[in-house]
Amino acid sequence: MRSTSEAIRRTLERPLASYQLVLGTSALLLGIGLIMVLSASSVFALVHYGNSFSIVLRQLIFAVLGITGAVVAARMPLSLIRRLILPFLLVSVALICATFIPGVGITVNGNRNWLPLFGGFQLQPSEFAKLALVLWIADLYARRQKYLSTPRYVLTPMVPVAGAVGMLVVLQRDLGTAVVIFALTVGMLWIAGLPRRQMGGIVAGLFVGLVVAVANSPHRVERLLNFTNPQADPDSAGYQAIKGMMALARGGFWGVGLGGSRQKWGSLPEAHTDFILAVIGEELGLLGTLVVLVLFIVLGFAGMRIAMRTREPFVRYAASGITIWLLIQAIINIGMVLGMLPVIGIPLPLISYGGSSLLVTLVSLGILLNCATTEPGAKRALAAGRANRKRAAAPHPVRVAGRR
Repeated sequence: MRSTSEAIRRTLERPLASYQLVLGTSALLLGIGLIMVLSASSVFALVHYGNSFSIVLRQLIFAVLGITGAVVAARMPLSLIRRLILPFLLVSVALICATFIPGVGITVNGNRNWLPLFGGFQLQPSEFAKLALVLWIADLYARRQKYLSTPRYVLTPMVPVAGAVGMLVVLQRDLGTAVVIFALTVGMLWIAGLPRRQMGGIVAGLFVGLVVAVANSPHRVERLLNFTNPQADPDSAGYQAIKGMMALARGGFWGVGLGGSRQKWGSLPEAHTDFILAVIGEELGLLGTLVVLVLFIVLGFAGMRIAMRTREPFVRYAASGITIWLLIQAIINIGMVLGMLPVIGIPLPLISYGGSSLLVTLVSLGILLNCATTEPGAKRALAAGRANRKRAAAPHPVRVAGRR
């Protein structure tokens, strides 16, 4: 036991430990996600598109785009990223506003939060707003580092801007994304060291706003009142939660095997999107579900480790914000599938089907990798590793024996 803990300690002392943890967990989660999207969507895709692979192929396209974006974000100078933050935020907000234009915005499942693209693809601007907001807040706090002991420098203009973005998403009727935006805002205020009194006021205000948003939608009220006892309305508000729990129960510890889910045959709504964890639990069992949970825990550990070890204020806030955002979204989705939270429509990062979500998540992880290179000794170790790989890949000269 002591040798194992000592080996873990030595591994974490390496300059690229955080970088490799983020890279490894992200790759594993993405791989699991693509496999499970294929499995969970195959029946739905065959029925609606005549091809069992149509949905996973769309996800694969966005995965390739996201990996490309992640590579660019990981190698881009942080100074350039900071110069692009404000235009990125303004474009994201403009795209959200475009969803309200008649004939432009598309309504899906009651939420008007989509814009049409070519080839039948759609774009969800609110996903981009999450990353833009995190980076904008990180840049703002980095520039105000010396003044963050004064609450007004922490709160303004951060809270009004984040609140405005969140309210635009609420007006789209996308309460799930709005909850994530408000939660990451509170997380950033906590990282900046906002005193408890002001933090309590912000949380209370957000809670009141959430209650009002829920109260204005009979469907949300119904789901909120039934999530603790889905059996009270098994054919309507509790239907999806019941089917999700049935899938988890059927999987047991080992699962029924990849591709063997019954719930994905039309019984479980959103099987390849918001409730894909239920299909994972059914096909891969409790063991597979725990693997996903552990990977998210490791990713969260790596992200917060980067934030604590860096010397750069922007990196500290950016790494913290990205980590808080992804963990909050994962916690809400997992709690929703397990029946611990109401069903509000939140994808599981890197796992659920959704092109916009996958693309933005991968780019954010690329930025997190970039942040990891600011740890002591990381850039030197990364450069040395790349140089060694180049030397290993280079063709070696062939010696020709001379004639005597």
